[in-house]
Amino acid sequence: MAFKIKIEPDARIDIQEAIDWYNKQQKGLGKKFHTAVLSHFDSLKKNPHFEIRYDFVNCLPLKKFPFMIHFTVDEVNQIVAVRAVFHTSLNPDKWSKR
Repeated sequence: MAFKIKIEPDARIDIQEAIDWYNKQQKGLGKKFHTAVLSHFDSLKKNPHFEIRYDFVNCLPLKKFPFMIHFTVDEVNQIVAVRAVFHTSLNPDKWSKR
């Protein structure tokens, strides 16, 4: 059975800010970033058991962009909660403030 993806509001903001930034760098690059994020969400629906980085928070790096999807897994309800989509150069302490 496939997991459901629940995107937290802060993660939605992370994604939109990255899309906006990439579009300023090159037309259409934000769309490519968004497509990559959605593709990784599809992977999480099938198999959300990626490495645990912080307590119970798992991380999945994007392949072509320097970002990591931070998420938790609710096995009972079959839900993957996307908590953040952070650039890998950001201070990890930012995560603890969420």
